[in-house]
Amino acid sequence: MARTRSRLTATQETAEGTRRGVIGSRLNATGRRKAVTGGTIRGAELRTAALFIAPGFLLYAVFMLFPFIQSIYYSFTDWNGATVNMPFVGLANYIDMFKDPLLWSAGWHTVVWIVVGTSVPVAIGLLLALLLWSNTKFVVFFRTLYFIPFVIPVIVTGIVWGWIYHPLFGILNSMLEFFGLDSLTRGWLGDPNTALVAVIVAAIWGSFGFVTVVLFAGLQGVDRGIVEAAEVDGASWLQRARFVIIPMIAPVLTLVTAITLIGGFAVVDYIIIMTQGGPGTASEVLGSYAYSKAFEQNSVGYGATLSILITVLSLVAAVAFLRFREREQ
Repeated sequence: MARTRSRLTATQETAEGTRRGVIGSRLNATGRRKAVTGGTIRGAELRTAALFIAPGFLLYAVFMLFPFIQSIYYSFTDWNGATVNMPFVGLANYIDMFKDPLLWSAGWHTVVWIVVGTSVPVAIGLLLALLLWSNTKFVVFFRTLYFIPFVIPVIVTGIVWGWIYHPLFGILNSMLEFFGLDSLTRGWLGDPNTALVAVIVAAIWGSFGFVTVVLFAGLQGVDRGIVEAAEVDGASWLQRARFVIIPMIAPVLTLVTAITLIGGFAVVDYIIIMTQGGPGTASEVLGSYAYSKAFEQNSVGYGATLSILITVLSLVAAVAFLRFREREQ
């Protein structure tokens, strides 16, 4: 009897072990199938993503990455842009660059452009965006009106402002004469003391609309209930803007400021159109100086060196600004 019971118990344990083994095998097989299926799905998603990314990356590589690598190579040569021969000069262009007095003059003008040409359009754009957001009447009309200067081609803007500044029939001098301020009239683009500022004013007029529209779009995400609660608590319009609204659009404000800041390093179009860097070098900036060296003086190697400097400076300034904003937030 005892033997029968022990045999029965052993048989039951064997059957239970076999059942558990079968269940475990099935679970393992199911897990492997799921893993294979999951891996297949992920692989398909990666291939689909690669197909979508490939055209944009190809365009970026052809028109941005490859020319940038070429510029780095040209900066180590004394190429004139016309001959097949590209004499390799190593770091000679970089050494000559820091000895170039015109570089420091153009660098100072670039600093002035960046400070004024970034802070003023951002301030004007922020103020106009806040005013548009606070008053819903004629929003579409004014938003379009402010954005028009940005969509006008730069060459048209430069020519129009050149007419405004004309010493003989320019509207600016005519208005000054009308108000009896004849002593202030001058050739604004021909005076070394006013040429750079005059061009910066034209650039500000052409860029503040972009800042206004982008910040106005960011303001659409602001909770009006919080702003109204601050108004009920007695906060003035300026206090509501400074302590409630602007912190809510801080990421958008940071983005548009960074874009404007980087654009200040690469400015060349307004200078070339309106003053060609003159009179003398009174309005020469790093971008126009690099353009002049590469395409007017046929010193492509030195011009490429200046372009590398501009790239490095703009990246450093942008990263420093973003880090500063992150630390504040």
